[in-house]
Amino acid sequence: MNKFFQQIEAALLPTAIHYAPEGSEPRAIVHQWIHAIACESKPFAAQRGANIKKLIGILKKEQLYTDAASFKNKLPSTPIKPPKESTFTFIDLFAGVGGMRIGFQKAGGTCVFSSEFEKNAQATYAENHGDYPFGDITKIPVADIPDHDVLVAGFPCQPFSHAGLKKGIADTRGTLFHNIANILEAKNPKVALLENVRGLISHDQGYTLQVILKTLIGMGYNCNIDREIIANGTPKQLQAEAKKMVLKSVDFGVPQNRQRIYIVLWKGRLAKQFEYPKASHTSTRVGSILEDNPDSKYTISDRLWEGHKRRKINNGINGKGFGFSIVNEDSPYTSTISARYYKDGSEILIEQKGKNPRKLTPREAANLQGFPKSFKYNKSDVQAYKQFGNSVTVPVIAALAEQIMLVIRKGK
Repeated sequence: MNKFFQQIEAALLPTAIHYAPEGSEPRAIVHQWIHAIACESKPFAAQRGANIKKLIGILKKEQLYTDAASFKNKLPSTPIKPPKESTFTFIDLFAGVGGMRIGFQKAGGTCVFSSEFEKNAQATYAENHGDYPFGDITKIPVADIPDHDVLVAGFPCQPFSHAGLKKGIADTRGTLFHNIANILEAKNPKVALLENVRGLISHDQGYTLQVILKTLIGMGYNCNIDREIIANGTPKQLQAEAKKMVLKSVDFGVPQNRQRIYIVLWKGRLAKQFEYPKASHTSTRVGSILEDNPDSKYTISDRLWEGHKRRKINNGINGKGFGFSIVNEDSPYTSTISARYYKDGSEILIEQKGKNPRKLTPREAANLQGFPKSFKYNKSDVQAYKQFGNSVTVPVIAALAEQIMLVIRKGK
């Protein structure tokens, strides 16, 4: 962070404190305002008086603003560069460390608001994107969130009450999806991308997915599943269609067998069907993401290695089928990295000749999710593993964002 940025922060912070929602740090508001001024977009809490003219006035008094171009040029460069020319705006919810943001910026999008609850992820996000994300989304007034073209969110999978399916958005109360639905209803973005684990399709025997989709089509959104199936179809019909929304990381040049559902929604007549990105059919190899000389500390101990082998044998006997997964540099892909990878690395172990296998390094975990080399991961290995395990595969998101950008362009 350069001196100019620090001076702007100091000038705007006393005002930001008055607008900070519970669960969010005032610097999140300051950072959003700074980028809103630089990009000439809407600031947070604009309807409550935090308009651009007022904010620029504060900076002019401190001799920190003369014109838009020089203001933008003086801001510090960030590891993950935003687009020079913006073609659409988006908000980044349940943002993690910003994998979704990277993909949408590649397609020409400008992020106008971000939210992430976990403090360590917030710090990593801020270091790479120059924005400290807002915190608890349940505490943020929807009216304060800037208007946007696209909402992107990778949200937790939570069950709904079985008393529902009759009250629309009210059926989702008490879940984090309800907050997404509130924003969609109030802000009416053209497109939304909701990412979740593949298990969402079968979660609660398909009931969870049905509530989500029925809520969204009730607000005027469309998706690739026919409205009649969403409203009145059987769980099997709904699940069969939803499986077509699942994309695999390995199909986009990343050597990881990660499968996620990507629900793309759009308003009105923007499209008849969304054209999901096609698989690249690029051959993958684990060696492409490995470092040349990993630290010996990532080699697992004799005790842990013996434990892994013992559990795999016992699981096989008991019919559980779970155990460690080991690959080498010539393997086409790994299994899915998860947030628990920091515990023992069992889902992805790298073979080493003449010694015990090793875990991925944090840089390799970043590579396995397709993050750019410029991305600065958390200094704590535990936090880095958690953050990449919770993240998205960037090339998959970038491919989706390109297709979404085309939908937005057609609607203009």
